[in-house]
Amino acid sequence: MQTFLDYTIAALPDYLGFLATMAGLIAVFTAIYQAITPYHEIRLIRAGNRAAALSLSGTIIGLAIALNSVAAGAVSILDMALWGAIACISQLVVFLVVSRLLGDLRAGIEGDRMGYGVLLGGVSIATGIVNAGALTY
Repeated sequence: MQTFLDYTIAALPDYLGFLATMAGLIAVFTAIYQAITPYHEIRLIRAGNRAAALSLSGTIIGLAIALNSVAAGAVSILDMALWGAIACISQLVVFLVVSRLLGDLRAGIEGDRMGYGVLLGGVSIATGIVNAGALTY
């Protein structure tokens, strides 16, 4: 009979693989996201810009919610990585749509206008929740 410790040790490589893949997806996504935004989030955040911090953290949280759902239903690391990449793409599309709708998103975020950060962060979290539901196939 397999003990709890035996089971845990046997499952550890899968856990580490999923964790590393999700962390990698978040890191790559965050780099791409920062490359397509017309402002420099990290520089703004370091300067105390709360709108940039809210929008970026909401975007990362939204993606993490979707990745959680993907990981829960994935049959392999490759399956999780592929569906995780789809979740990343949808988060990027949401940024493009919101920035198009607001028009002056750059000025709003750079000007630390909280409404812009809250809206972008909130829509990103909502997208993550909707993605999580859609990815629970």
